[in-house]
Amino acid sequence: MASKTESTFKNMLVVLFIISAIASTALAFVYQATKGPIEKAKLEKQKNAIKEVVADFDNNPIEEKIMIEIAQNDSLECFPAKKGSNIVGIAIKSYSKKGFSGEVWVMVGFKPDGSIKNTSVLDHKETPGLGDKMQKSKSDWSNQFNGIIPIFNSDNSPKNIKVKKDGGQIDAITASTISSRAFCDAINRASIAFSKIKK
Repeated sequence: MASKTESTFKNMLVVLFIISAIASTALAFVYQATKGPIEKAKLEKQKNAIKEVVADFDNNPIEEKIMIEIAQNDSLECFPAKKGSNIVGIAIKSYSKKGFSGEVWVMVGFKPDGSIKNTSVLDHKETPGLGDKMQKSKSDWSNQFNGIIPIFNSDNSPKNIKVKKDGGQIDAITASTISSRAFCDAINRASIAFSKIKK
């Protein structure tokens, strides 16, 4: 009886191992098959976001991307938009880890004078009907950032791009102050990067 039980246990282990191996191989295959299309979709979304946030350009900002360090081990991707040899704007891919449900990724467009031309949400996991109102397809809340010139204190802390509750000039999304703060944080991080490019 003991040997039969031991034999059954060994058979179960072998079957389990085979199933695990097949599942792992299938997952690896699916990952490889979808990796390319997913990356392509992300790149397309990024291209469209750049077009949304800066003036018309005739170069390829993604090919001319530069990395700007805003803090130790913390750099942002910056995309110069040009018309001929003139820079008409800079799009900066920024993020904040302060969202209600995780990271918030935003593309921020700056005019050469340092004012914000437009913003575009790239990715977030904020609450539907509340925090997701940062998206232009959900509300016009983010339009209040357009035209603002970021002002910083001597320690690089933001002065004006904060929700009113924190002493800034931004109206928070109703019942979504945390999401609003995260959006402001992403904008401020992009603003720091822009200020370093201007130097």
